[in-house]
Amino acid sequence: MNFLSGIHATSSALTAEQVRMDIVAQNIANAYTTKDANGGPYQRRMVTFETIMGGAQSAERGVRVGSIKPDKAPGEIIYNPGHPHADANGMLRMPNVQLATEMVDLMGASRAYEANLTVARNSRTLALKALTIGK
Repeated sequence: MNFLSGIHATSSALTAEQVRMDIVAQNIANAYTTKDANGGPYQRRMVTFETIMGGAQSAERGVRVGSIKPDKAPGEIIYNPGHPHADANGMLRMPNVQLATEMVDLMGASRAYEANLTVARNSRTLALKALTIGK
């Protein structure tokens, strides 16, 4: 029985979920950033995952971050004439970040991380038990 392939798959999922949590935290931190490096409001970023499927001879399996892409949906336009980034009519385009959505994404990523951590702990326990068989 090969425990290493299972631990490798779990560790790759842990790494991918950590990246997802980092991106969600970045989205939350920039929820009110009306001017980023590109001159426009912050655009929410989304993480997509890819499956790693090794060949028949390869034990490499798992998950990795496929891409981190900006969400192209436009942000809300509000009336705020006193804001330094408002246009001549006092209208201001806000980032397309919805805090409720980000919190749900963060909770999902956190739960997936916890689940993968539990799998890693159980794999370790099983491997240690297997080593003690026959003593």
